[in-house]
Parts: sequence; structure tokens; C-alpha cells
Amino acid sequence: MSIQSAISREIFVPRDEKLLVAIEVRRRMKRKGLSFLNAGRKRDYLTYLCLSVTNSRPAQVLITKVKRSRGTRQLAKRSQWSVEQLRQVNGINPDKDTPEFDLVFDRTTDQWTASSAAEKCMFVQVLYHSCQNYWEAKLAQASPASPADQKTPGATENKKSPGAPSQTSFVNCQQKLMGDACSVYMVIYRCKIFLNRMKNSMTANQGRPQREAAAVEASRSRSSPSPPTVRKMGNVMRRASQVLSERGERLMRAGDETSRSLHGAREFAETLQKLALKQI
Repeated sequence: MSIQSAISREIFVPRDEKLLVAIEVRRRMKRKGLSFLNAGRKRDYLTYLCLSVTNSRPAQVLITKVKRSRGTRQLAKRSQWSVEQLRQVNGINPDKDTPEFDLVFDRTTDQWTASSAAEKCMFVQVLYHSCQNYWEAKLAQASPASPADQKTPGATENKKSPGAPSQTSFVNCQQKLMGDACSVYMVIYRCKIFLNRMKNSMTANQGRPQREAAAVEASRSRSSPSPPTVRKMGNVMRRASQVLSERGERLMRAGDETSRSLHGAREFAETLQKLALKQI
């Protein structure tokens, strides 16, 4: 069972919530007030940042911090925030994929580093679209628009009802995470995450202490694969990763071309509409 499935089953299903995405993170900068406690102390637990939505209506979008002690399967829910408490998402670098990002809440700021750039990009992408859907639904409930007031496709809504909470802002985030071709990048990031986790798993298995290997060497001598077989499996994994990376680059270029085509089509449609209005 994957870690995301385990988190969903143990943490979110009992609370009638649907887990959208979960990524492994670590703090990029320790809090000053706890620096003397953390000095010389190893990180004996893993931290997961989770995004979920309630099954009840109106739906609430929640960000939850879940921890798991190393060497165990026990999961524990720690902090939780709603998107209404989330003021800003800072992607740090808008020009390339990086694992760093910041979440700014009403009373705190968390600086995170994901286990990979792909996991961070997927989390930001899902969070962005979840926030968009949440705020659109909330504004529609607060002030139902009449047919005359409905906005045209592609138009930007600048009005804000008095007393309404400020929406989450996304800064320094790559446009491809929020553009029209986001579904293409979602597939690419999921593939990269899968390969990265497989590589980490293989690395962890190869890095076992020598004493453990010596203790079980006799019992595994007949069942374990021979060194040539292991090398062959490693070559196959590296080749698969290379092929996927090449295909991912081609898909990214295709996604960028799709975005440019859509943008050009919109401009062409707007031009035609303006010409039609002039001829009336």
C-alpha cells in the first residue's frame, strides 16, 4: 500500500474527507524559538503535507500536516488549516521546477522543501485549482449573479463583496501549473514522482548496514537475485527513467505550444468579435 493510500485510510476517511494529494516535506528553516531544542537532534519522523476536501456541503478545503515516526507505520495528524486561513502560496522560483515553497497563513509562515521538485509542483497545482473552485463556489453562494451580471468566458472578475475574506494569492509560481495545459503536466509530474520513489526505495535497500547483510546472507543465498540480475534491473530502471524524461520534455513542449495556440485562438476570436461589432 502506498503512503498516500495509508494516510487517506487512517487519517481522512474516518473524518469523512477526501484526500487530494499528499507529499513528503521537511522544514527549510527551523523556527528560532526551538533552535536550541533541535540542535544535535536527528529527524526521527517523516512529515507529510496533505490537501483534502470535506464530503459534506458546503465543501471545505483543508491543509493538514501528518507525521509518521521512522521505522513504524503509525500516522498522526498534527496541524490543520482551511484555505480561508491561507493568505499566500510562494513558489520561490517562477522559471524552473524547484522543491522549495512557502505557505503563508494568518498567524504563521511555513517554509517547506518537498522531497522532489515534481511533488512540490503537483501539490501547488492541485492546491491552486482547489482554491479556485472553492472561492468561486463561495462567491456564488454569497451573491448569486443574475443572467445580466454573468461574466463572459475569459473575463476577469475584479469586484469583491464587502466583508468577504481575501482570497489566496499565488506568487512566484510557474504559469504552466495554472494554465490551460495543466493536465498534461499533472501526468508528467505523477510519472516523475513514481520513478523518484522507486529510485529512493532501491537506494534504501542497497544502503542497508553490512551487519544486516551478513546476518541474512546465508538464508538468502538461494532466493536472492544474482549481482548480474541486480545490475540488469538497475539498467532497465535507468533506461525507463531516461525514456520517460525524454517523453516528458516532449509533452512539456507540446503543452507550451497548446497554451500558445489557445491564447492565439482567443485573441483571434476577440478580434473577430470586435470587427463584427463595428459592422453592426
